Amino acid sequence: MSTLIRLPEVLKLTGFKRSTLYRAVSMLHFPRPVKLGARASAWSLTEVECWIEGCLAERDAKVSR
Repeated sequence: MSTLIRLPEVLKLTGFKRSTLYRAVSMLHFPRPVKLGARASAWSLTEVECWIEGCLAERDAKVSR
């Protein structure tokens, strides 16, 4: 089971602003949040960490070309 994190933590981990995060989600470039209720959402910490690791791997692949 993955830990769920709320918006402020996602913004802190990614460096995104709120609008940039939601744009990335809508374009399927970032994991979708999990609805916790009518007005509450959270993200899987594991999925966010995997997304970050993917960004780092992509960066490193471009450097080694």
